[in-house]
Amino acid sequence: MSLSPLDRIRLDKAAVDEGFGLARPPEGDWLVYEGLGTPAVIRLTFAEGEYVVAVNHPGVVADLAQRWPVRDFAGVLPAGYSAFCVADTAPLHRLVGEVRRLARALPNEPLRIFEAAVRDMPRGTEIARLTVQRIGQQVFRDALLVYWGGQCAVTQVTDTRLLRASHIKPWAECAADAERLDVYNGLLLAAHYDAAFDAGLISFSDTGGILFSPAFGESDRQALGMDADARLRLVAPGHAGRLTWHRERVFLKGGRTG
Repeated sequence: MSLSPLDRIRLDKAAVDEGFGLARPPEGDWLVYEGLGTPAVIRLTFAEGEYVVAVNHPGVVADLAQRWPVRDFAGVLPAGYSAFCVADTAPLHRLVGEVRRLARALPNEPLRIFEAAVRDMPRGTEIARLTVQRIGQQVFRDALLVYWGGQCAVTQVTDTRLLRASHIKPWAECAADAERLDVYNGLLLAAHYDAAFDAGLISFSDTGGILFSPAFGESDRQALGMDADARLRLVAPGHAGRLTWHRERVFLKGGRTG
């Protein structure tokens, strides 16, 4: 295969526009890019009539594979990379942008940011503990905003003042910071969905469909604009165990009290 000048321009534009602005020396027909603050390297090429995006971040690959089919690539694929192919420049931009978004949000990136922020902080007092927790919760919120693209996981609400970083398994129930800060242990929800989820009045199935508690009156559901067609925009494998925990420990128990 051999890249045409036009192919190179299109691939370079997709990388730069979507946050991978650090070009590295090409490797044959693979154009290589990194992004500031992005723990992933991408390789781009054009072959067999398709744009090829090769990714070396296992967590990103696993998440992308829920929406973008992983392709067997007939060309030479770099070791440690998985390839996704698209037919046009619009999906190419969406795919490259999603790679960057996921790489910045997936474990263990939020944990790394949190540990760097609190490394030298004291832990011996209740005030210090609460300060560390607030920092962790802000890191978690920032990661969820990135993962969900700044949009509620159910609705189309994008005003961050109306969005809540909702833990599926609460902070206090998590065994370690890695679980507390895992984006798969959270949902970015509009405030009314967050309140209902936290109270156990709603939950979600493993495929993302909304579930209503019998304690959640129909008149209240209608007043809040919640209907049976509401669903999570995506559910990754990492969400499944946490959603099961919520259904069994919060939702089916009739909601939290106190």
